[in-house]
Amino acid sequence: MNSPRPRLQPALFAMLLLYSSILVRGGAATAQAHEAFLPAAAAARSWADKPAMQEPVSPPVFEFHSGFWTNLHHFLYKLARDRKDSSKATDPFAGAKLAVVEQREWNVAVDYYAVNYADLDPAINVDLINLKNELGDAENCAEISGRSGPRCAMALPKEVAQILESAAPVYRAHWWSEHDRANRQWTEQVAPLVRQWGKDLAEELARVYQAKWPAGKVRVDVTAYADWAGAYTTLDPLRVTIASLDPRNQGQAALELLFHEASHGLAEPIQTAIVRECRIRGKPIPRDLWHAVVFYTTGEVVKDVLNEGGETGSGAYTPYAMREGLYTHRWSNYLRVIQKYWQPYLDGSADFGDAIARMVSSL
Repeated sequence: MNSPRPRLQPALFAMLLLYSSILVRGGAATAQAHEAFLPAAAAARSWADKPAMQEPVSPPVFEFHSGFWTNLHHFLYKLARDRKDSSKATDPFAGAKLAVVEQREWNVAVDYYAVNYADLDPAINVDLINLKNELGDAENCAEISGRSGPRCAMALPKEVAQILESAAPVYRAHWWSEHDRANRQWTEQVAPLVRQWGKDLAEELARVYQAKWPAGKVRVDVTAYADWAGAYTTLDPLRVTIASLDPRNQGQAALELLFHEASHGLAEPIQTAIVRECRIRGKPIPRDLWHAVVFYTTGEVVKDVLNEGGETGSGAYTPYAMREGLYTHRWSNYLRVIQKYWQPYLDGSADFGDAIARMVSSL
């Protein structure tokens, strides 16, 4: 049995703005920390609130990046998927007026992505995960083949590097400024919510999932477009990708989405417990049950924080999965057992293992 959840209180955070990234962190902000994260004159502004570090959970640290190459990559992926979708009447140049030579270079890149990547899931395909991570590390390098130095020598297939470098001038000329501006605006929107409520959310989610909050910084690549869902997470290392232009990811939902994606790094105990209970009972492992539990849990925790903190005005916050209808089809049966057996655990009146066992037994 668990004790009832304490009422959550706001916490203070420090935010440092780097060349292409914003670091939102909790805990004490020392002069040494400023020196470590702020190259000479790199910051446009900084916050230095200094609450004492509290146990048992270290405050969450999110490092937001708006990188040129990862934005180009996800934009090409989005256009390639649109091009292959016969139900969509899409503009191959996304409203931009391209010169003939630019059209040729851009079409080559989109065609390459349509053939090689559009049918793959960037959250689970190893090639796309490695490509995304390498391009994220490239940040805003002028090129990615190492001609300007070893920092920009990315471990990419030669053909992919050539495709991206050929498309880069077109992207930079017509879309990058708008996408980068949207990414920074999205980050500025979510940063105050993270500074105010992030430590409480991290502590509660770590307690519920019976896991430790990820050590170090959680990298968040903010891109104009991501995958079909508008956000995804890859592990080892834990990296979150969130689409700044997706209408589902705006306002207070941005806070929930950020912590939902970070919760993928905490979900192993739930996945392990579900598998164990299924094997004990000789039942097939329910597809995505763990993910439905993570959606529900993060949504309920964020809802409690915002509602108790008076952040929702006269109306209550509606969690993402409820608002977007994720439980209306394949997950409808999951919602029934989650509310019946998992919600008591969240309320402190049931045991973690017992809640998982009852959910699995009821499906």
